[in-house]
Amino acid sequence: MLEKLEQIEARYEALSEELYSPELVADQAAYGKAAKQHRSLGEMVKRYREWKSLREQLAGAREMFDAGGDDEEMRELARLEMDTLQEQLEKTEEDLRLLLLPTDPNDEKNVILEIRAGTGGDEASLFAAEMLRMYGRYAERQGWRMEILNTSESGIGGYKEATALIEGDKVYSKLKHESGVHRVQRVPQTETSGRIHTSAITVAVLPEAEEVDVKIDAKDLRIDTFCSSGPGGQSVNTTYSAVRITHLPTNTVVSMQDEKSQIKNREKAMRVLRARLQEQEEQKQHELLASERRSQVGSGDRSEKIRTYNFKENRVSDHRIGLTVHQLHLFMEGQLDEIINALVAHYQAEKLRAETVAA
Repeated sequence: MLEKLEQIEARYEALSEELYSPELVADQAAYGKAAKQHRSLGEMVKRYREWKSLREQLAGAREMFDAGGDDEEMRELARLEMDTLQEQLEKTEEDLRLLLLPTDPNDEKNVILEIRAGTGGDEASLFAAEMLRMYGRYAERQGWRMEILNTSESGIGGYKEATALIEGDKVYSKLKHESGVHRVQRVPQTETSGRIHTSAITVAVLPEAEEVDVKIDAKDLRIDTFCSSGPGGQSVNTTYSAVRITHLPTNTVVSMQDEKSQIKNREKAMRVLRARLQEQEEQKQHELLASERRSQVGSGDRSEKIRTYNFKENRVSDHRIGLTVHQLHLFMEGQLDEIINALVAHYQAEKLRAETVAA
C-alpha cells in the first residue's frame, strides 16, 4: 500500500507543476483533463500526508514515553498521547484503504437523470415534479449545474416523465445509488377524507457518455421531426422543432421538444441516446450487475421500493441500508447528504470486504 501511495503522491506533485506549464494551459482539453486528475488525487494525497505526520508524531510520543524513566506523570502524558495518535492513525489507514479501492470509471462523469411517474396517477406525477426539484436543490448545494432537457407534463402541474442533465465534479459517484423506485405516502390535496395515498416513481441515473465512448453510425438512426405540444395536445408552436430519434439496431427511442430550436433538441436527444446506449452496452458486459440494477429500477409498482417518503410522519427511509431520517421537509429541500453519504460509505465498505476476502 505504501509503495502505491508514494507513486500517487509523486504523480500529484508532477501534475501540480504541469498545471503551470504554458503549453498545457494553451491546450484547454488537455489542461481540463490534467486538472480533473489532479483534483481526484488530492484527497488521497492529503490523507497520506496526514498518515505520515501522525506516524512521526506517534514515534515522538513513544520516545518521550521511553525517556520518561521514573517520571510517572510524563510517562502517563505520553501514554495518553500515544493512544490518541494510534486511534487517529488507524482511522486514517482505513480511509486510505477505501480511497485506494478500484473506482467506478463512471464516477467522474456528469449524469442524465430520468424520472418517471409510476403507480398512483396524478399524485405520482406531482411527486415526480417534486423529486426533480429536490435533485435540483441538491445539485445547487453541491455547486453543480442542472439543465432540464425534456419534460412531459400531466394536466395538474406534475410530470409524467422528466429528463435532466447534471454537470459538475464527481456527480455520478454521489447520485448513482439513487436509481430505483421511490415510494411516497401522504394525503393528496384532492383527498377530502384525509386518507393516505401511496404512489411511486422511478429514478434512473445514467453516466453521460461522450462521443468517443459510444460510436453511433448515422445510418442506424431514424430522425423524425414534429410540432411540439403541451398538455392535452395543445399546439405550442407551429414549426417542426420537436425531434424523435430512433436507434434502429436497439429500437431505443428518445424524444426532445423543450427547445424551440430543432438543432438544440437534436443535440439534447443525442446526449440522452448516447447515455442509454452506453448503459445497454455495460449491461451486456456486466450481466449480473445489470440484472441487479434492473431489479432496483423495476416497473414503478408501489411494492418495489428502495426508499419511502412518509409526509405525515416527516420521515424518509432508505430500505437498502435501514436508515431513517425524521426530517423529510429538509430532505425535499435538497439536504440529501446524510442518506447519500451513508449509501456511499455502505457500498464502499461492501467493496472493501469483498477485496479483503478476495485477497
